[in-house]
Amino acid sequence: MGTRETDLGIDVVYATPVAQRVYAVRVPPGSTVREAVLQSGILVDHPDLDVARCAFGIFGERVEADTVVGAGDRVEIYRPLIADPKESRRRRAVKRAAR
Repeated sequence: MGTRETDLGIDVVYATPVAQRVYAVRVPPGSTVREAVLQSGILVDHPDLDVARCAFGIFGERVEADTVVGAGDRVEIYRPLIADPKESRRRRAVKRAAR
């Protein structure tokens, strides 16, 4: 797809435990978060990323994949949690109490 003057400039961001990548992408007006992520080329660098199961945000606020992006948006891809935060806090509290 060619870039048009009316296309919107946005960033798609993905962080791993090791590094953060920012993909600058231009999308047509009316594009969704999902479309922007797919167009960013992130799957070339992270082919194991399951976009259908990821959560997304724009500037730190959770959004659905079908949310329409705006010019200058920072679309964030959130990795699934590997541990339940409540359970982790509970284990730490038990460990501290045992000292």
